[in-house]
Amino acid sequence: MVRVRFAPSPTGYLHVGGARTALFNYLFARHHDGKFVLRIEDTDIARSEKIFEENLMKTLRWLGLNWDEGPDIGGPYGPYRQSERLSIYREYADRLVRLGKAYEVYAYPEEIEQIREQLLSKDQAPHYTRELFEPFGTTQRKREYEEKGLRPAIYFSMPRKTIVHEDLVKGTVVFSEGSVGDFALLRSNGVPTYNFACVVDDMLMEITHVIRGDDHLPNTVKQLAIYEAFGATTPKIGHVSTILGPDGKKLSKRHGATSIEEYQAQGYLPEAVVNYLALLGWSSADAKEIMSMEEMISKFSIDRVSKNPAIFDPVKLNWMNGYYIRNIDQKRLSQIVQPFLAKWNFTPRDSQWLEEVLQTVKDRMHTLKDFQNAAEFFFVRPKVSLSVNEDLKSALLLCAQQLESSPQSDKSQLVNVIRTVVKSTKVNAKEFYTVLREVLTGRKEGPELVDVVYLLGAQETAARIRESLEG
Repeated sequence: MVRVRFAPSPTGYLHVGGARTALFNYLFARHHDGKFVLRIEDTDIARSEKIFEENLMKTLRWLGLNWDEGPDIGGPYGPYRQSERLSIYREYADRLVRLGKAYEVYAYPEEIEQIREQLLSKDQAPHYTRELFEPFGTTQRKREYEEKGLRPAIYFSMPRKTIVHEDLVKGTVVFSEGSVGDFALLRSNGVPTYNFACVVDDMLMEITHVIRGDDHLPNTVKQLAIYEAFGATTPKIGHVSTILGPDGKKLSKRHGATSIEEYQAQGYLPEAVVNYLALLGWSSADAKEIMSMEEMISKFSIDRVSKNPAIFDPVKLNWMNGYYIRNIDQKRLSQIVQPFLAKWNFTPRDSQWLEEVLQTVKDRMHTLKDFQNAAEFFFVRPKVSLSVNEDLKSALLLCAQQLESSPQSDKSQLVNVIRTVVKSTKVNAKEFYTVLREVLTGRKEGPELVDVVYLLGAQETAARIRESLEG
């Protein structure tokens, strides 16, 4: 069975790149009827926070990426937080020491740094070896460690040979002999390094495929060596391309929002974000762009993930989000816009009325936040002071009187009232409607005027006319 994992560190919000990695893993697992595992890599004690872990899970669920095993729901290979697996890492590190594949290091951090500086000063690569650490393993130093309650760090003895990796995305990758020196597996405080914990967890959780960002490619050579040292089967690994901004540089804050939470707050729909993320480095065989989650699962293939960097285009994301706003179920749209209404102090007349307002203005929306500007005049009476000729003023006043005495809510009846006024007063129809729009909306353009009058209702329309004439 295919088993993949998404393993974020709870040190911040979910970045666009991380979300795409999670999505590719999810699509791959579901396409193959496999398992999608959520693992929290929280061994960076100083930076990891519970609130970030909670936000990560909340955001993944918002995207619709529900996991089969994880820290909140458990599973047969738990625990699923690395901070709860420290004894496991100690056991497997000790096993490598016994096998002669790793060794204890009694050097203090500052001494290790001095070794590094000395190597650099000699124009040598800062590659550690067992021989460099041997002078620190004296009987006196070991006694000193014992008295201080310290344990030695454990370093991996990196084999001196060329390692070839067949990447699911990049193809053949060759790591030349000597490209990496010995490296830490377990720090003296018992906390594992990323490369070691990652391998142990993937082995024990029986992960069959690893799909991750290509910033992890340098880690691969170390991880392959650890798998070999354990005599374990290496999962198939694929590294997806970096996401770049429109200027061709790595996506960062200077390009705008970079976390999924920011896009959520700006009024993007989860299905639009997921659809767009899927197209960052992947395309279906039929080149279709608008796809449901079910379609993406059906069409997804790791073979169609591009080796080249993906360009994040906010204009295309806006277009796609606008498409989903125009096409999702009207009732759902009215529900998900509710948190934004609360922020703006917009109080809808009722749910049906809100749905009709959304239907009227949604063609002008790219995000839910656009609703504020597109529909504000439905909730807040604009301040308009008119300066018009007497004929137009009389026509507007008559319109208000007729609406007040005929408070029908039927759209066609309201239209007939206004048309009758225009015909009976013989004012210029175009001028009358232009002024009426400005009176009702405070703008010179917007939704169909008949829709505005209908949604405001006869009494509110009349009240706005009178207020503008009195102002």
